[in-house]
Amino acid sequence: MKLEVSQHSLPLSKPFSITGHTFTHLNTVWVTLEEEGFVGRGEGTGSYYLGEDPTTISRQIEEVRSEIEAGITPEHVQSLLPRGGARNAVDCALWDLACKQQSQSIWQLLEIEPHELVTVATIGVATAEEMAAQASAWAQYPALKIKLDNDSPLDKVGAIRQARPDASLVIDVNQGWSMAELVTYAPAMAALGVEMIEQPLARGGDDELRGYDSPVPLGADESCLGLADLEQACEKYDVINIKLDKCGGLSEALAIVDRARELGKKLMVGNMTGSSLSMAPSSVIGQWCDFVDIDGPLLLERDIEHGLAYRAGGLVGLPTPELWG
Repeated sequence: MKLEVSQHSLPLSKPFSITGHTFTHLNTVWVTLEEEGFVGRGEGTGSYYLGEDPTTISRQIEEVRSEIEAGITPEHVQSLLPRGGARNAVDCALWDLACKQQSQSIWQLLEIEPHELVTVATIGVATAEEMAAQASAWAQYPALKIKLDNDSPLDKVGAIRQARPDASLVIDVNQGWSMAELVTYAPAMAALGVEMIEQPLARGGDDELRGYDSPVPLGADESCLGLADLEQACEKYDVINIKLDKCGGLSEALAIVDRARELGKKLMVGNMTGSSLSMAPSSVIGQWCDFVDIDGPLLLERDIEHGLAYRAGGLVGLPTPELWG
C-alpha cells in the first residue's frame, strides 16, 4: 500500500468567528492510499481546541507510515492512531479504498438505503444586525445554526428570529456560558423557538447539568469527543454531536451511533469546517441524525473538485464515487 500525505490551506469566503476563535482558512490534511491501482482518499482537520493542526496531524501519520504501507484495515487503525484528525483521514481513506476495490458504494458496503440530507447553514458570531443579515442571506436554508458567546445572545437570536420567522434554529455556544447564564438564557431561547442548545458549558465543567431540567434540549459537542466519553455525556445531554475529526473517523462514529441509539439519545452530525472530502463520510452518519451540520464547504471560497451539491431547501446531494465512497 502506498501512502501520500499532503497539507492544504483553503481560504474561507470571509472570516468565521465562534467563542474565542476566528477562522480565515481551512487548514487540513489529505491522505491518499493506493493499492494495486485502486485509490482511496480521506481528509483530517482535527480539533483546534485540542492543539491539532496540519503539522501535528501529518506527524502522527508519518510516525506509523511503515505500518500503514504494510497494509492495514479500519479495525487495525483504531489501535494504531489515537482519536482525532490523523486517524480520521486514514480511516476514511481506507473506507474509500474498500469501496473502490470492491466496486461498491459506501451504502452497499454498509447495507444502507441512503436519503439526501437537509443541512443547517451556520451563522458566525458577529453583531445582532450582521447575524440577522446573514440569516436573511441563507433564505434558501430552512435550518440555521447560530454561533453565540455571552455577548447579548438573546438580542442576537431575537434579531435572527425576526429576520427568519420560518427557520428552524439551533444555537452553539462552544463552551462559552456559565451555568448561571444557561439558566438565565434557556427559557427565553425556548420562547424564541430554539430547538437545541449545543455545548453551553465547558468540557469538564458541566457536572452541574446533572439533574438540570432544561426547557431546551442540550447537545454535547466538546463534552463527547468519542466513544469513551459517550456514557457520561448521556447522563447530562439530550443530543450527541458526532464529528469524525473528534472521534477519529467513520469507524468509531458508526459505533457511537449504535450505542447512543441504544441509550435513547438524539444525534447530530457536525464538522470542524472541511471540504466535501470531509462532508462525504459525515453524510453517512447523517443518515441517523436528527440534526445535520455538514455545511463546511459553504464557508469556503471554493470547494474541491467533484464536491457535494448544495441545493435550495438545504438539500445536500449524495457523494459521487469521484469524490469519496
